Amino acid sequence: MRPYRGRFAPSPTGPLHFGSLVTALGSFLQARSQNGEWRLRIDDIDPERDSPDALTLIPRQLEAFSLHWDGPVVYQSRHTARHREALQALLSKDLAFPCGCTRREAGSGIYPGTCRNGLPAGKTARSVRLRVDSAHVNFDDALQGRVSGNLDVDVGDFVIQRGDGLIAYQLAAAVDDADGGFTEVVRGADLLSSTLRQIYLHDCLGLPSPAYLHLPVAVNAHGEKLSKQTHAPPLDSSRPGQQLVAALDFLDQRPPAEMANCPPPEILDWAVAHWQPVRLRGVSKKPAPPFNMECSKKTHGECHGRQDL
Repeated sequence: MRPYRGRFAPSPTGPLHFGSLVTALGSFLQARSQNGEWRLRIDDIDPERDSPDALTLIPRQLEAFSLHWDGPVVYQSRHTARHREALQALLSKDLAFPCGCTRREAGSGIYPGTCRNGLPAGKTARSVRLRVDSAHVNFDDALQGRVSGNLDVDVGDFVIQRGDGLIAYQLAAAVDDADGGFTEVVRGADLLSSTLRQIYLHDCLGLPSPAYLHLPVAVNAHGEKLSKQTHAPPLDSSRPGQQLVAALDFLDQRPPAEMANCPPPEILDWAVAHWQPVRLRGVSKKPAPPFNMECSKKTHGECHGRQDL
């Protein structure tokens, strides 16, 4: 068996928030509890959405929480040549095809297959889509159990090169996870459908797939996934202990309450030693801790002010 290698791969659309911390912490603990490597990859392949400030802020935020990664930070944008090599391989095998449909023409549901047998008269190529035919994909998730999907029914032929010429996330992530030698990918359960597509891409390209563990998703009071779009507040790097303990509570790891006042390295040492992924099975999508919540109980030492989680 290969030594364990995991990763945290945020998109730099803004600062990390509580949902990001849950994912980073879960993947970190899964790796460190197995004496494995934990890598940091910044998935910076969407210039329109990416924030230049986030490229440097995200590593600083992780360091403030003592979530130290192995090796250099990897930037996905530097792998463009490799992504395009994979794209050409799919085209040469007729596993992908040029598509001239606009977003409106393609629709928001399952792609209707307009261009899969050749560009209709009057259309010019805009994007590239992967043929899914009757692909049935399944895998065993370490937390979610057996996950199955029929891509033709659930997704249809999906975009692997966008209309603006950029390589789409699904292809870039599939290639980089395989090339990076990751043995397991730990990320949010909101990406389960992406995992099915990426496993299919691995099959098409003859690449190995990692194992997967999809964590519960943190949502706000309205049931929306925490994100920049739902105005999730950034992590407060001045209070890492409280937020680490809150993330451990979210993952049902049951840290002692007094640990909130401990330095991050001490909290992480405890968390690695006590990491029990089996407890995650009792956790579903649930709200993040209240923001700007007054401290309602005393811990070891006095808890002053607000917990800006």
